[in-house]
Amino acid sequence: MRGPIARCALLLIDVQQGFKIMEQEGRSRNNASAEAHIARLLAAFRGVGARVIHVRHASLEPASLFRQGQPGFEAQDFARERAGEPVLLKTVNSAFIGTGLEERLRTGGIDSLVVAGATTNHCVETTLRMAANLGFNAQLVSDASWTFDLVGVHGESYPAELVHALSLANVHGEFGEVVTTAQVLAALAVAQDA
Repeated sequence: MRGPIARCALLLIDVQQGFKIMEQEGRSRNNASAEAHIARLLAAFRGVGARVIHVRHASLEPASLFRQGQPGFEAQDFARERAGEPVLLKTVNSAFIGTGLEERLRTGGIDSLVVAGATTNHCVETTLRMAANLGFNAQLVSDASWTFDLVGVHGESYPAELVHALSLANVHGEFGEVVTTAQVLAALAVAQDA
């Protein structure tokens, strides 16, 4: 977290039931404790009165787990919004496309984002890259995001932990800063005392 609490928001990307369903269907992922870290971040941001913005993927694909009206579209229970916390719906990878997110941030005086959620190499990384391109300070919380094993263009298999690590390497220093939950919580405590 950078700067005053009033200028920072926690941006939760696609913390939806569809990813739990994918796991139940046998998809292998990394960062099994990501949801617990997200819950800690949520509690901390809410505790100091900092802003929380929820983003959900609303797929346009008829058979998608993430299509509105499907059980996979719903937020995971621990990450449900509270009164006053906006929920933005996106249909593409970036939370900035078609959601009004940029205008909401600028109107609200927010210039710093703490980003967590799923999946690291898709919507989280895409959103972080675009945030940086739009001039926002962005931090990706490495232990509060996760991804799944990936099949390459020639059928090769890439484990989720490698995919996650490469995604972090892609953004760190170029499009934002990679941090841990503990670092964000410590920064929040310092900002609250300032």
